[in-house]
Amino acid sequence: MPDKKFVSIAFVVFLVSSFLLSATEYRTEEKTVKMPDDVKAIIEKSCFGCHNTDSKNDKAKEKLNLKTLDQLTKNKMIASLKEISETIEENEMPPAKFLEKFPDKKLTDAEKKILMEWANSEAKTLIKQ
Repeated sequence: MPDKKFVSIAFVVFLVSSFLLSATEYRTEEKTVKMPDDVKAIIEKSCFGCHNTDSKNDKAKEKLNLKTLDQLTKNKMIASLKEISETIEENEMPPAKFLEKFPDKKLTDAEKKILMEWANSEAKTLIKQ
């Protein structure tokens, strides 16, 4: 008959292994944000300069880091996409003070529409998954 201590250790190893396997499967679950070329172009023009890992604007990259968007949990990703849409709809981004220095970064009405539709569509897709 096996030693009780051995059985206990084997059981713990089994539980830990099962947990790690399920955690790995969960992390690899498809939850990427698809970004069409027109959306990428707008984001690169008007958003990416501040909202990326390498930005000197700590507040902007803390609020939204476009380089790490796919690394967020599903719920945080959905919230970020909804916030992107709301922020653009309320004309809060790019900020007026920033646009004084860089007027070429201003979003046109057509660009705003593209970004809002994209963000809302991606959020809905993630909710359905």
